[in-house]
Amino acid sequence: MLKSISYWSFPGGLENTADYSAVFQKAKAAGYDAVEVAVGADGVLTLDSSEADCAEIVKAARKAKIKIASVATGVYWGCSLSASDPKVRSRAVKNTKKMLRIARWLGVDAVLVIPGMVNFFADPSSEIVSYDDVWKRVTSAIKQCLPTAKKLKVAMALENVWNKFLLSPLEMKLFVDQFRSPYVGVYFDTGNAVLNGYPEQWIRILGKRIKRIHLKDFKWEFKGDVNEVQGFKGFAAGQAWGTMAAFCDLGAGDVNWPQVMAALREVRYSGPLTAEMLPPDKTIVQRTSKAIDKILKLAAPAKSSKSRKKSRR
Repeated sequence: MLKSISYWSFPGGLENTADYSAVFQKAKAAGYDAVEVAVGADGVLTLDSSEADCAEIVKAARKAKIKIASVATGVYWGCSLSASDPKVRSRAVKNTKKMLRIARWLGVDAVLVIPGMVNFFADPSSEIVSYDDVWKRVTSAIKQCLPTAKKLKVAMALENVWNKFLLSPLEMKLFVDQFRSPYVGVYFDTGNAVLNGYPEQWIRILGKRIKRIHLKDFKWEFKGDVNEVQGFKGFAAGQAWGTMAAFCDLGAGDVNWPQVMAALREVRYSGPLTAEMLPPDKTIVQRTSKAIDKILKLAAPAKSSKSRKKSRR
């Protein structure tokens, strides 16, 4: 498994202004094998970036001796595959095809796709779409993109996000399987899954459908000043006047990492493990690298007695 981190975890990443050469060099220095790049509405890498633009990013990655793990984007939150407006849906389909093309230019075989939304959790004023309409509209959109994905040999990896849609691993499995294509799969996020269940269960049920993994942790409850609670670095500043749930540093939350890694071994996942740590701070890249090292040790199968004897010789 490749040890990877999101471009968004670096200063300027969320704004899509961070220089990729610098990001790749910092990632390599911190012990990562790969970086997940991100496409924004504007900035360094966009939907309108050219093949030449992508070639420069590939060149920078090679110079830093680091791989490009996958391609992510946040543009779907403002342009959803399930929007009620047909023009918006059409634009979202075009955006997805552009993402697939950019991925091919970057030499990677998977892009993150947000499979529509019943409602955008971060914007209470966003439209509410009926669940069954989301299913129908996203199914149609993915079918429209499949010929492009197949031609370019790039998979659309549907992420389990807080979109109030595909709320269980069985439902996600059913949704993906209807396409009967290796170019439709899952981008599984460990932290996002905690809201609805247990990541290790999702992994075992989804199995070979998983194209990529996002590493995140999530804590259900903490009390007091969150920046003074030992072991809870990375929380937003402020007082928790009751109890609160939040994303947190890897290993500081409720994700059962031994079970997660055991499940990944069982389904024979061997792709990138990309930490998506937000927002960036001065030490998040370094301390996340150390946390992943600990998690990866959980993935190493125990040596048999025979192999131990050989290693002693």
